[in-house]
Amino acid sequence: MEPSRARLGGIIEHLERGLVERGCAVRLTLLGALAGEHTLLVGPPGTAKSELARRVHRAFRDARYFERLLTRFTVPEELFGPLSIRALEEDRYERHTAGFLPEASIAFIDEVFKANSAILNALLTLLNEREFDNGAGRIRCPLISVIGATNEIPEDEVAEAFFDRFLLRVNVAPVSDDGFGELIELRGDCGVGECADALEEADLRRLTATALKVGMPAAVVALLAELRVWLAASGAWVSDRRWVKIAGLLRMACASEGRSVVSVWDLWLLPWCVAADRPAQQAAADWLTDRLGVGTVPSTPRLTRVVEAFEAQLEAECNANDLDYDESGRLRFSPDLLAGEVADTKGGASAPRITYARKRRYGVRHIEARTTQLDDLTRRIEGYAQELADCRADFASWRAGSLWLDADAALRIEAALAGTATGIDGLLERVRITRAGFEALPRLDGEMGKVPEPVPHEPLSF
Repeated sequence: MEPSRARLGGIIEHLERGLVERGCAVRLTLLGALAGEHTLLVGPPGTAKSELARRVHRAFRDARYFERLLTRFTVPEELFGPLSIRALEEDRYERHTAGFLPEASIAFIDEVFKANSAILNALLTLLNEREFDNGAGRIRCPLISVIGATNEIPEDEVAEAFFDRFLLRVNVAPVSDDGFGELIELRGDCGVGECADALEEADLRRLTATALKVGMPAAVVALLAELRVWLAASGAWVSDRRWVKIAGLLRMACASEGRSVVSVWDLWLLPWCVAADRPAQQAAADWLTDRLGVGTVPSTPRLTRVVEAFEAQLEAECNANDLDYDESGRLRFSPDLLAGEVADTKGGASAPRITYARKRRYGVRHIEARTTQLDDLTRRIEGYAQELADCRADFASWRAGSLWLDADAALRIEAALAGTATGIDGLLERVRITRAGFEALPRLDGEMGKVPEPVPHEPLSF
């Protein structure tokens, strides 16, 4: 049986102990490791990047750990092991890999982009295929995850290929002003010891097998496709390999929480996977927040335009004037004009003028047509309001069972859903006011209080 949600929750709690404002980075890095993916921590020195990597290593029992700081003077022997003298005597070019990266399960490589291109190229195969070319043969490596750290990401072809090997790019900023007091209160060694619930190799295999069976609903696939189009339009390119790995990460998040189907809420993880830096990640997060859980609910601006059209129609009909007729059906004229008080400025004869003082009156069928359309709009909006309420309840349920959700991301999603709900409630009130306005329009003589027959109308579409 794969590890329970409660057991994984205990591991996360153990790893976060004594860290300030690093919960999200811990959870993302651990989830990446469970999915067999690599994480890049981006941030200035002294922000607990190496400590975070050492803690994630504690989540895996008997996992061999490797750590190295790279510089432009780093040589391959420091990462992959020294050359074997005996092999050289036998005309073979092989390394002693024991204790080095090829035999590590969890590795932390600081300043990963400082190494020369030869080392970075050698790392590409190891990170992606978990294999290392040792002499004439290629050996299989037990690597679970590499956690890289850097202050900045250089722009060159080799670095870009290496950067793409890290599925998760997590920015690690200095502790905020709000958390500074807690940071100062830390005392002594803040490291953590062995984790009692650490995962065995067999646990990880079972969890991986379960993740492969997790379903991906059409709604999730459609949103991923929409995001792909948006990213391309924004100038961000995400490789096909990365999309496959993203799907694997989503499935692992579900499997670790005991779910069999990916939820749209799981997509909150995507900004760290599809964007390279903090501004791009924030833009992707904003894009997702506006769409997560909304389903078939039209956007509030779109609904607003429909309501505004009815409001404009009501205003036009309230302000419309008609020609005034007397009881015999003749046009009424202004009394002073009929008396000849107004003359042509050039001395011509007086010209009677038609008065427009009468407000337009409307038939019952006309008013019924307008109110029927508004009743239809009300039902539509009430349906959207109910759908949104269901979405909010679904998110609350999902959040209660989530191991990985970042608190800030949860607040953003909740605020977006609440804002949409408030907007829809406001539109409902405006529709009711507009309907009352049509009901109050001046009626044609003899039609006051008359109940019309139902008026057929085309259903609203938007």
